[in-house]
Amino acid sequence: MSLYQHFHLHLIRTIVTVFFVWSRFMNRRASANCRYQPTCYEHAANCYTHALLIMPAFVGMALLYRLSDNRWERITAWVYGMGLCALFLVSTVFHIITWKKSHMRSVEHCFHMCDRVVIYFFIAASYTPWLNLRELGPLAAHMRWFVWLMAAAGTIYVFNYHEKYKLVELAFYLMMGFFPASVVTSMSNTEGLHELAYGGLIYCLGVFFFKSDGIIPFAHAIWHVFVALAAAVHYYAIWKYLYKAPSADTLLEL
Repeated sequence: MSLYQHFHLHLIRTIVTVFFVWSRFMNRRASANCRYQPTCYEHAANCYTHALLIMPAFVGMALLYRLSDNRWERITAWVYGMGLCALFLVSTVFHIITWKKSHMRSVEHCFHMCDRVVIYFFIAASYTPWLNLRELGPLAAHMRWFVWLMAAAGTIYVFNYHEKYKLVELAFYLMMGFFPASVVTSMSNTEGLHELAYGGLIYCLGVFFFKSDGIIPFAHAIWHVFVALAAAVHYYAIWKYLYKAPSADTLLEL
């Protein structure tokens, strides 16, 4: 066997091996307007990547609530914390049902819609501390309620056009993520805006994996990791710049 034939055979074996491995951890890409069906390995990764963050989210909410100096800060901490907790909790429950109770079609469909809806409210909740605890101009102040109006509009869209126009839904998420940022970045106090921008960039990079089911193994779980990283960056900015840094005694009392 010549060197060329040996190389060609080795290349074919490598391609077959890679294809076999990928086919084991990833199913075929879904057709248009249909949902991708993950493998068992992908189901497990989808569940664990957000399930492990539920408790830290509740602890983070409790910490901000404890650091609040007044009623408005406590309400803001509760709203933001609930949005954060709901994101990871609803996502985990949906993926568990999809994995273990896929025969319960109506329940699975309901939680899939909830999983999509909670994203809108999570985006609104993520902006709430910046809109509530920073001084805004008269026009920018309207964004405090407008961001929730956008979340309500997104909810109506999900209940009427769920899984029908995926690119339109993605465009809505991105628009809701960037539109309030135009107000936040115009604030006179710019502390924390770099972290806010870094978190937004991480979300945007993660969208590539969000749309890569059936192309990249564990694409949705990787998207979950990007969401967790971005949420952590935003939480750090809110904790550092909008709530006072805790003392060692405060942390011990929690």
